[in-house]
Amino acid sequence: MNSIETIYDLCQELDRRHVTYDLKIIRPEGIMVSVAVPGERWELEFLEDGSIELERFRSEGVETRPDAPERLLRYFEDVTEL
Repeated sequence: MNSIETIYDLCQELDRRHVTYDLKIIRPEGIMVSVAVPGERWELEFLEDGSIELERFRSEGVETRPDAPERLLRYFEDVTEL
């Protein structure tokens, strides 16, 4: 099975489970499937050499704060170049 078939099969399974996802090209040699499930986000990159890179990000919980707008601006300050 090639990478395109693997991506297609994955997308069919995500559709069957009603899971939200996006397809993106973020570098020339790969296609990313970005998956959103409650409290988590997964990034699966299917590369032209047949390898698959997987990253999983978990939420630390929801913050309800009166200073949320200022805190968000500080998050941006923590980010180097995008």
